[in-house]
Amino acid sequence: MTMGVGQQDTSRQHDDGSEDWDALKGDVGEIASAAVERSRYFIDSAREQATDYVDRRKDDIAQSVADFATSLRESTHSFDERPNIRAVVDSAAEGLDHLADSIRERTFADFFNDFEDVVRRRPATVAAVSVAVGFLAARFIKSTAEDLRHADRAQTGRPRTRQGQGARGSA
Repeated sequence: MTMGVGQQDTSRQHDDGSEDWDALKGDVGEIASAAVERSRYFIDSAREQATDYVDRRKDDIAQSVADFATSLRESTHSFDERPNIRAVVDSAAEGLDHLADSIRERTFADFFNDFEDVVRRRPATVAAVSVAVGFLAARFIKSTAEDLRHADRAQTGRPRTRQGQGARGSA
């Protein structure tokens, strides 16, 4: 096959282009696989670090619960003349001791799995509790903000101004 001036062998260029394209696709595939592998490693590492942190902190939480149970028991001395009240408080303290032991013995994964089971079995209850907790948190934040405003007024005699705003009437 003879080619004239200005004619090109397009079949060779087409083959070279598809080889380059295949090589590029292979390179991109390898890069994507490496990225997925690294992201899995980072996710697993982050999950492991979070779990380790929670497992370390759970001992502190368990100790706080146990200390609260001890405080409850010590407070029952004032109820010596009321055995019914003392029995209720002692029972609550016993329950708190069991809770502290459970916290110490179980892992974060155990707690998470239990929470997940409750959410699956009773989604409406979980939703209602979430709404109630959100409402209570909002009320707490609002009342705390109002208390801070009243305390600021009592100290300075004027309402708190936002940062960046000067006091009104000053030049």
